[in-house]
Amino acid sequence: MPRIEVNRSGEMEVFVQVFERGGFSAAARGMGMTPSAVSKLVSRLEARLGVQLVHRSTRKLQLTPEGQQFYERSVRVLADIDEAERSATADAAPRGRVSINTSVAVGMQVLVPLVPDFMREHPQVQLDIVLTDRVVDLMDERADIAIRWGPLPSSDLVARKLGETRLVIVGSPDYLARQGMPRKPQDLLKHQRLDFSYRRRVPDWPLRVGGQVVEVPVQGNVRAGDGETLRQLAVAGAGLVRLSRYQVQADIDAGRLLPVLEKHNPGDSAPLHAVYLGKAGRLPSRVRVVLDFLQARMAADPRFGPAA
Repeated sequence: MPRIEVNRSGEMEVFVQVFERGGFSAAARGMGMTPSAVSKLVSRLEARLGVQLVHRSTRKLQLTPEGQQFYERSVRVLADIDEAERSATADAAPRGRVSINTSVAVGMQVLVPLVPDFMREHPQVQLDIVLTDRVVDLMDERADIAIRWGPLPSSDLVARKLGETRLVIVGSPDYLARQGMPRKPQDLLKHQRLDFSYRRRVPDWPLRVGGQVVEVPVQGNVRAGDGETLRQLAVAGAGLVRLSRYQVQADIDAGRLLPVLEKHNPGDSAPLHAVYLGKAGRLPSRVRVVLDFLQARMAADPRFGPAA
């Protein structure tokens, strides 16, 4: 019995558009089809696979667990096809959209200043940048890359280390003139210690005293949900803060912030990683060039490295 020819990549593309555009009508408009044709195609796909992929209602469209899995794999297959076709052409320059998710501090202090140079080197790659200190799910947020600071939990994500940075306690000259420069860790108990408003892996400030590390609790009248806000509060004279060196180096160089208790700094550092879905050897070129660019630029940045 002859096998009926099926355009599997075409089915995948329609299915992906249905989910990403939020419905059959929107997908139909985007692909130049009728809503009934899109609906019939998805129904045929479900019949061929023998599973329900979509929960249909008049109010919204929701994927079943099987539909979610098929969507994720379809996105990867279509990206591979697109990459294969692009590499076979004479113009194989990376192109397309790359979504990057990172914290406010990393975005403002590291990523954003590098964007103009990247655009000049790769004019056909478009960047979507989302800044949030919330750790997001890459699939839920449809992010290609997330740049994350600190130790990484176990996950299915692939990680590429971009650099490493030390932490430092800082305060503004005005604040320290008013409240006094701390000379020993116990002096911190008399100061406003600006803190993050979310739970962190290391909630206290570690300091080295006589060969041992002691921890000073962080207590103050002000907390914030991101490091960039805490940096600006410290510059404004609201108190002391402990942040990564990369966040405050420009302020230290300009005299807006002064390091505090550096002789008691335990020298602990935290890594910065780029994480992404998929396999390292099967990345679309548009994603790979972003990763390569970030890794090269940060390797040359004195704020990052074993002693940074």
